[in-house]
Amino acid sequence: MSHRIVSKKQIGPDVFWARVEAPLIAQARRPGQFIILSVDNDGSERIPLTIAGADPTTGTIELIWQRVGKTTARLAQLNEGEQIANVAGPLGTPTHIARFGTVVCVGGGIGNAPLLPIATALRQAGNRVISILGARDKSRMILEDRFAEVSDEMIVCTDDGSYKRKALVTEPLKEVCQRSPKPDHVFVIGPTLMMKFCCETTRPFGVPTEVSLNTIMVDGTGMCGGCRVEVGGQAKFVCVDGPEFDGHKVNFDLMIKRINAYKRQEQQAYEEYKQHQCKVGLGN
Repeated sequence: MSHRIVSKKQIGPDVFWARVEAPLIAQARRPGQFIILSVDNDGSERIPLTIAGADPTTGTIELIWQRVGKTTARLAQLNEGEQIANVAGPLGTPTHIARFGTVVCVGGGIGNAPLLPIATALRQAGNRVISILGARDKSRMILEDRFAEVSDEMIVCTDDGSYKRKALVTEPLKEVCQRSPKPDHVFVIGPTLMMKFCCETTRPFGVPTEVSLNTIMVDGTGMCGGCRVEVGGQAKFVCVDGPEFDGHKVNFDLMIKRINAYKRQEQQAYEEYKQHQCKVGLGN
């Protein structure tokens, strides 16, 4: 079953948004879950993408991705009306949504996409939602307006100070944790190093902190072992046990080593793909 791209646009440097027909997934999807797609029916690479939103009435899901490798570049080249060959999901364990009290949702860059449905569900569950959004610069800040719709308080910062507050997200996160009363729960999604340091920020305050891990993934069903991480001294598979875990128990250093294992090959494949596209006159 192919999946038609209903609408698509670029929302940042190398960042794209698309609404895709996937009626069964739209019906079953819950916050925190993801899909695995392959663009073509030629044995092409399978990649995981978080479901950033879903509309069961139209049978569509929202996907947001960053163009970093061959497959994400190929996906970015598809236009409205074209088809994605295979979309499997929803996969992964849904986010545990409860009425915690005051929750802090911390997003970094492309991590804002998977964080949005979680923040939305937390607000709908009756929580007071404080959203802290960070990006390297203004051009990379995504979904700010949609977070504003579901947040009681918004703190927006950029590394270079080109937009709103000049700070890393750990700075306002620490300030919020120092409030009395302190927040009841924190959810963090973003680059691995950002998540690591956010967890170190909340640890002294004893605030439970959930992170959503973005590891190497192949089959998405726990068979390949590529997404293996260490949590609380035990091996876990992100695709079936996660993608969310207690951030204070994640061995981030080991995870960083694993996800960097194929960076060179990923970059090489992307460069070769760009060269091929230029040769056939499609640009990059």
